[in-house]
Amino acid sequence: MAGLSLHKGWARAGAALLSVSLLLAPAAGVIGASDSKAKAAGPAASGWARQTAIKANSYAAYIEPHSNAPMPEHEIVIEASSYSSAIGGDFAIKDNLEGMSGASLLTGESGTVQWTVDIPEEGLYQLALTYFPTEGKSSAIERELRIDGSLPFSEAQYLQFDRVWANEKDEVERDNQDNDLRPRQKEQPRWMEQPFEDPSGYEQEPYRFYFSKGVHKLSLTSGREPMAIRSLKLYQAPKPPSYEEAKAAYREGEGAGQPADVLLRVEGESAAGKSSPTLYPMTERSSPAVKPYSASKIRVNTIGGYNWRLPGEWIEWEVEVPETGLYQIAFKSQQNFVKGIYATRKLTIDGKVPFAEMETVPFRYKSGYRLDVMGGEDPYLFRLEQGKHVIRLQAVLGDFAPLIQSVEDSLYNLNAMYRQILMITGTKPDEFRDYRIERQIPNLLDVFGAESKRLKGIASELRKLSGQSSDQEALLNTMSRQLDEMIASPETIPRRLNAYKTNTGGLGTWVQQAREQPLEIDALYVASPGRRIPDTGSGFWPQLKHEAGTFMSSFFTDYNNIGNVSDGKQNRTVTVWIGSGRDQANTMKAMIDESFTPDSGISVNLKLVNMGTLLPATLSGEGPDVAMQIGNDLPVNFAMRRSAVDLTGFPDFEAAAKEFRDSAIVPYRYESGVYALPETQTFNMLFYRKDVLQELGLEVPQTWDDVQDLLSILSKNHMEFGLPVVAQANMQGVNIPPNSQYSTLLLQNGGSFYRDGGRQSDLDSRVGIETFKQWTEFYTDYKLEREYDFANRFRTGQMPIGITDYTMYNQLSVFAPEIRGQWGFVPVPGTLQQDGSIRRDTPASGSGVMMLREARDKDAAWQFMKWWTSAGIQAEFGREMEGLMGAAARYPTANIAALDSLPWPAQDYASLKEQFAEVRGVPEVPGGYFTGRHLFNAFYQTVVGGVEARESMMDYTEYIQDEIRTKRKEFGLP
Repeated sequence: MAGLSLHKGWARAGAALLSVSLLLAPAAGVIGASDSKAKAAGPAASGWARQTAIKANSYAAYIEPHSNAPMPEHEIVIEASSYSSAIGGDFAIKDNLEGMSGASLLTGESGTVQWTVDIPEEGLYQLALTYFPTEGKSSAIERELRIDGSLPFSEAQYLQFDRVWANEKDEVERDNQDNDLRPRQKEQPRWMEQPFEDPSGYEQEPYRFYFSKGVHKLSLTSGREPMAIRSLKLYQAPKPPSYEEAKAAYREGEGAGQPADVLLRVEGESAAGKSSPTLYPMTERSSPAVKPYSASKIRVNTIGGYNWRLPGEWIEWEVEVPETGLYQIAFKSQQNFVKGIYATRKLTIDGKVPFAEMETVPFRYKSGYRLDVMGGEDPYLFRLEQGKHVIRLQAVLGDFAPLIQSVEDSLYNLNAMYRQILMITGTKPDEFRDYRIERQIPNLLDVFGAESKRLKGIASELRKLSGQSSDQEALLNTMSRQLDEMIASPETIPRRLNAYKTNTGGLGTWVQQAREQPLEIDALYVASPGRRIPDTGSGFWPQLKHEAGTFMSSFFTDYNNIGNVSDGKQNRTVTVWIGSGRDQANTMKAMIDESFTPDSGISVNLKLVNMGTLLPATLSGEGPDVAMQIGNDLPVNFAMRRSAVDLTGFPDFEAAAKEFRDSAIVPYRYESGVYALPETQTFNMLFYRKDVLQELGLEVPQTWDDVQDLLSILSKNHMEFGLPVVAQANMQGVNIPPNSQYSTLLLQNGGSFYRDGGRQSDLDSRVGIETFKQWTEFYTDYKLEREYDFANRFRTGQMPIGITDYTMYNQLSVFAPEIRGQWGFVPVPGTLQQDGSIRRDTPASGSGVMMLREARDKDAAWQFMKWWTSAGIQAEFGREMEGLMGAAARYPTANIAALDSLPWPAQDYASLKEQFAEVRGVPEVPGGYFTGRHLFNAFYQTVVGGVEARESMMDYTEYIQDEIRTKRKEFGLP
């Protein structure tokens, strides 16, 4: 990246304020959404949809001027192989690919391909892509569309194309404890045609694109995952008829008979396909209404639930009807997840919506399982030909879409106002000062008034849609009431700033939760008209029997054991302890039973335990053979006490160690041995808000000198730069690692934590003290915050740039959808070297897997450790975890090759790899636990107590030196 370009001075700061005001000025009038959008939202929403603010580069802003453009019926097909140019990626043409006749274009996960198309008639066209999801990293495919070299609207940057998943095996397997094993998900790729549509679910129809008559260029840029493309199509998607029109067509059609006494049941967990591996079959143990059922054993018996909650996700089932005719369709389902709004699904049969009413099927809140018949008391009838059919339910937002999008737009505007107020008052306004906010921000009260009116309208509409008052509208009313009070008394705005920030944060959470509409399916029924469908099977007596059965079984079930349990008599056995969640343990055990045990002949007893018991259990002789997911400090602490096994004693250790960067192994080295293999490795990255930095006329800093220049401008605008949080060192007996920001500066300055092979602390060296002074000056001179919630402040823009662990990327991707595309992350700022290069060293943290000295079969334990940390298994576990819990659970594996195979967007992963190359490990030494603790003590003595930096560092380094000497003497070390 190019060097920093900061335009300094008061003139630029004033211009920045003016630019923000001008940028937000249109929001004061709250411009209406397009007529097409209001109509798409349905009659319930049309009254207020015109008041929705239009963001400058949004789809709504793009379509508004073309709302009266014609919609030509021409269908234009572009052969993918006839592209005009391909740049920056891997492209190849292949004939008859996967059963598709003709030539197809293979595209990689990077690069741009362009086609030329002649449009015979101007107007709005929809676009569809015929594609095949080639083997990749198991994530949804992302592409960016440009027309004549320009992005038509911001949403076109993130077009998503699904992969198809199914259960790997038809039959559910069981472990030797008679519990069902969760079926693993396997990709089932196939050719599909998918329109270019909104993955967030706000737009109910596929996007429409305006083309003038003549020659145009279309380009697709890869953002994530490879795919094969057969063709692109410009067309008009047909609208489904109403039910009355469809019913009339049934009467006119031939063979519209009335099958008698037909009842077909398809188990929900037997889904034929799904859009994501997260939609795996579930285990329902709280109700006797599901099938199969057991009060004491784990049974796979439903699908969906909280995993099936995001717009666009779909599950489909195959059903074979014995004769052509009209049938009713019903689902045995549970929707006790969201109250006040209902879960909405779109039903398609063989890829088509049978009639308009099936575009938004409501599943309303109710405790327990019930039978949802399509059409209710007067069931809809569906014409099905004899043979197999595919019935799909897809999560959609339905009538809630314009409501949720409007709240998201409101949140964006309110956060922008918050930043403007912040630029004037700061985070801690003087309560005795009249800032005259309404005069300094001329459009402030207009925006507040418009947003208050908007939120009240949304709350009223929610009440109409749900048919009752609910907590869903409470926050909207609270926010609008606060806005009204601020309009009535503008002088109180500074005093209300904290409450305002809290409410906007709550509004962001509201948007996130409102988009989530879970639904759990036990079974699908297809029945002839008049055929009685069995009830749910729940009630007082079945539930009482269920509760009694689960209570009795709790006395005989060991919930610590996961999966198959071996007594060790038949073959070699390894006992492994894991301290993470049950989902991780279940996934790991399934992988062990599927590949490790059959290939090695070694059984593994996996136990889910509190890892705080590891040390006392080891001392009492009741510990495991292998401990997993332990902190970086434990292996060396156990090694000092001769309780861990030196892995360098195994002949193939060096081969195993080559799978990791040396920085990941450094914390596990002690004397001449290595006492653990790395599992995870994390490090810091620089996160920044593109939109806010652009408003302020700033660029991303490359060096710490650039950071200091940037801090002065942020400070003038009462915004913050986030350095890694400084925790209080007041927890006795808890290891506190050295602060990562101090570590970053120390490493970049060429310093180290210890000298003489770990015999002494090096923090009292010249570099150590100068680095400490440099670190503390960020807090003494620039008054940076020591403790804060980065995700929330980053979301509002109060902290538009900061350094934090790279796993924050996963959280922000899920936690803050309203700022998608408006933020990024890059390597941390560096220290300029004499040769002009920039040194960007940063420390790593993570977890490892350790073998205990009392392991009965050390060779078997080593075989397990190598298998677990290998590239293929780590990649598979990472994908399984992301499939299990979504993108927020992306696994930060330490294995180099495994990290390469996880589904990161190509551009973001390039930044991650750039920083990964300069990650350094922090060694662990006897007594080293005092380093982090006393580094914090010195920090507070200087920053809070006002003691000179050198004096503080020298004082507390003595404590560290004493502890190192004491521990080395205790363990007989020189």
